[in-house]
Amino acid sequence: MAPAVAAPAGPRPAATADRGTGPGWLRLAALAVAALAAVLAGIAFTGAAAPTALRDPGALVRWGLPVASTASELAASATLGGLLLLVTVLVRRQDGTVVRTASGVTAVAAAVWTLAAVVELVLTYANVAGLPLTDPAFGGELGQFVTTFELGRVLLFVAVAAAVVTALALMTTSPVGAVGTSVVVVVALWQAAQTGHAAGAASHDLATSSMFLHLIGAAVWIGTLLALSPLAPRLGADLAPAVARFSVVAAWCFAAVAVSGTVNSVIRLGDWSDLGTRYGVLLLVKIALFGVLGLLGLAHRRRVVARLRGDERAPATWLFWRLLLVELTVMGAVSGVAVALGSSPPPVPDEPIADPTPAEIVTGHPLPPEPTTLSWITQWRWDVLLASAAVAGLVVYVRWVLRLRRRGDAWPWPRTASWVAGMVLFFWTTSGGPAMYGHVLFSAHMVEHMILAMVVPVLLALSAPVTLALRALPSRATRSTAGRLGPDTSRGPREWLLLLVHSRWGRFFAHPLVAAVNFAGSMIVFYYTDVFRWALTSGVGHYAMVVHFSLAGYLFVNALVGIDPGPTRPGYPQRLLLLFATMAFHAFFGVALTSGDVLLVPDWFGLLGREWGPSAIEDQQRGGGVAWGIGELPTLALAVGVALAWSRDDERTAKRRDRKVARDGDTEMDDYNAMLARLAARDGGARAEAERTGPDRADERPRP
Repeated sequence: MAPAVAAPAGPRPAATADRGTGPGWLRLAALAVAALAAVLAGIAFTGAAAPTALRDPGALVRWGLPVASTASELAASATLGGLLLLVTVLVRRQDGTVVRTASGVTAVAAAVWTLAAVVELVLTYANVAGLPLTDPAFGGELGQFVTTFELGRVLLFVAVAAAVVTALALMTTSPVGAVGTSVVVVVALWQAAQTGHAAGAASHDLATSSMFLHLIGAAVWIGTLLALSPLAPRLGADLAPAVARFSVVAAWCFAAVAVSGTVNSVIRLGDWSDLGTRYGVLLLVKIALFGVLGLLGLAHRRRVVARLRGDERAPATWLFWRLLLVELTVMGAVSGVAVALGSSPPPVPDEPIADPTPAEIVTGHPLPPEPTTLSWITQWRWDVLLASAAVAGLVVYVRWVLRLRRRGDAWPWPRTASWVAGMVLFFWTTSGGPAMYGHVLFSAHMVEHMILAMVVPVLLALSAPVTLALRALPSRATRSTAGRLGPDTSRGPREWLLLLVHSRWGRFFAHPLVAAVNFAGSMIVFYYTDVFRWALTSGVGHYAMVVHFSLAGYLFVNALVGIDPGPTRPGYPQRLLLLFATMAFHAFFGVALTSGDVLLVPDWFGLLGREWGPSAIEDQQRGGGVAWGIGELPTLALAVGVALAWSRDDERTAKRRDRKVARDGDTEMDDYNAMLARLAARDGGARAEAERTGPDRADERPRP
């Protein structure tokens, strides 16, 4: 949904002030009470807080830990939601009063998050160690827990990150600063995703990525509404665009939570019969509450937003407060049930793999079958984050195209087809055969790398996504009216995209020479340093590899044959020179791998215990051939594209000149002929003068 047109800012209607300001803390209290009741009821139902036979930490720890976890998650959500308000949701006026208030609300939420995270850390250790808080050895062993064990380090990192965000939030009012602070929160949530149920080592990566998507979606959804609650009474006429913008964010969050929740449920439930267990019943309760949240969000989108834009502002505002109270209450209940689920053992036990194979020890996954043409299509290693990104890219692009058509603007279908092909190829590369075999075969990893760096970027660059976005996305500067406090200076998606394209860093990395060096040189850095090991052993490293090489490929292709704005493209001869230099580098890189006899990351590829396929060093040499072969074909295609573009550019120049001659006459030729005539006249006059002063007057010349 496009952002709403803000009405002129002025005094708030009486209904808004009277009914909105009063129950502000009541709404937050309703969320807290609902969350507390839900987590306690869920823990009691599943028996997760029952006394243990050995080393019982006490009732305070058993019941206090889920409460602290709930408080930590809600406070982290409110922190991220407050930052999102500063980034794009709130209407920004000249006086900046609401922005400063939002910064204060975010800082308070971050401070609560810090305190709850510290309490969660202490109670988690007490629960794991089976020590009551009053044990004399508790303090010393707690220090060892946060320095030696991974769980302790993760929880300590989250607490420190929350404290850092608290300090940054106190100083953050600009959108750019809010984005930087949000990165710290997202990193902390990623670390928190590592501490949830993993359902066994074989599903650890899938469970972690789906849990991260689940946490981000829920945090943004719940947190933005939670942070908006104390601010809404101050917005007045600006409440309508803020709610409209939030409804778009909430719709995407609903989809993210639904997809990730489904994946998590499949991982933790063995079959349908597990729904009859206590864990399964609690999961069904969470699904039902989640459905209620979806209906409330739909009511916001269809009733409240439309009526807030109209003339019935006071009744619509009262409807908004009622829905907000119910929605926050349900959100609190959902958060409590989620924490209860996370504190309860699932039907599929979270235990290490019994008698693991060498491949499972090294990679955490069983060895796939020997690769065949069919298995490259049928074998899948799902990545929830990257698959969701591909699907979201398809949906957004097609929606933009349809928006242009409804407006009466045309968009070439080959560009749409190119984007669809690029997203489908990206989806298969990151979740299909290349992802499955790229984890155990260097040659397959090189297939994955070359497709992401050289094939997908060509399709994406030819689809011109930035150009489409700038045409389809509305501009807030033209859609918001100026009130008594000035125009809306907030940044929507279009403004953020323009800022990125025209920023100093955006222009630097889009420069053709920089893009070429980054595209070619980063492969050397990646494969001949520990970055390659990081990408194999870490989920963050894998995502960094995918994002970096896809983006580097796009910037390089866009600098040569792309349509999107950004780079200052050189002449066509220089483009071909850059392309052939890159082609030579790829050939050199492929030959170096093909002829090399030193195994890269030997403690990974050399210890998998494969009984099929070539040896690790032979497979690496095959990977060099893949880098050479797959790398040269797209480069040759780009060379043909540059040559064709050069030819079409010459044709367009010739046609423009022909049209100008037909319209104004051949002025250039006339000027040229006139110049020749002037030169001829001058030369004729000089020759005549020479003849006049030549032999006939030779006797008049002075003699030595």
